[in-house]
Amino acid sequence: MVNYRRSKTPGALYFFTVTLRNRQSNLLITHINDLRHAMKTVQIQHPYKIEAIAILPDHLHTIWQLPKNDNNYSLRWQRIKGIFTRRIIKKGMKIAKNHRGEYPIWQRRFWEHTIRNENDFENHVNYIHHNPIKHGLVKKVKDWPYSSLHKYIREGLLPPGWSEDPVEIEDTNYGE
Repeated sequence: MVNYRRSKTPGALYFFTVTLRNRQSNLLITHINDLRHAMKTVQIQHPYKIEAIAILPDHLHTIWQLPKNDNNYSLRWQRIKGIFTRRIIKKGMKIAKNHRGEYPIWQRRFWEHTIRNENDFENHVNYIHHNPIKHGLVKKVKDWPYSSLHKYIREGLLPPGWSEDPVEIEDTNYGE
């Protein structure tokens, strides 16, 4: 197995892309409450702060702030994926285990990027909030319900018309 190099800086801000195996699935929004439950459960057990998020039908993007002496985001993702999977199976979704004995809902890995500075943070937040438009899910960012954009506007971090204005997003690889 390839040994992937991951940034492991305690207390850092991290951008993640986490994807379902089936890129045509709408499982994440169909079972949005199960995903929220999984994330909140893990947040209680292994604290982290969600700085920005957009949940799309088959993947999600988020920025997390980890606690000062903690860098174990892999454990958190493993638990979130497991709790979500068990909940939808318990609700009656038929999913056969693969040859490894795993339920093949999620891609095994995820994309991670350590946020380097304020500009990097802003570019990733903009990318997250514009992602529903990129994937043709809505014409206006404010119309996508599964996004932290609404919280940013409510808290005055972004103006109400922000989603109407064109936002320049740095041309970079955001893990898709």
